[in-house]
Amino acid sequence: MTHMHITGWVLGLILFIVAIVMQKQGKAKPAKIVHMILRLVYLFILYTGIVLVLDYFSGGYQMPYPAEAATKGAAGIWLIAAMEMILVKLGKGKPAKSVWIQFWIALLIVLVLGFFRLPMGFYF
Repeated sequence: MTHMHITGWVLGLILFIVAIVMQKQGKAKPAKIVHMILRLVYLFILYTGIVLVLDYFSGGYQMPYPAEAATKGAAGIWLIAAMEMILVKLGKGKPAKSVWIQFWIALLIVLVLGFFRLPMGFYF
């Protein structure tokens, strides 16, 4: 399940970047299509993330601090919300600086907890 979750995030970030580039180039219709596909990927990411968090809490992994899994889940939802808000604001031509700051903070939290603190990460 971890591999599917990471694959979903990588695909989501790639589609996010593609949608931003298309919007910047003025290709509104293709950007909207990519944005809709990205919303489906969000659902996949949420599903795999919920399954992983439930595995963590059901005792499937040796986890010293379960609050970190809950924090990563909340930060993951925050990250998805920030990605969505960025695309919507850019689509409407509004400034998105504050949402970009939220995006980078949430991404940092998710990466640090996911790769370095929680089970199945690189250094656990």
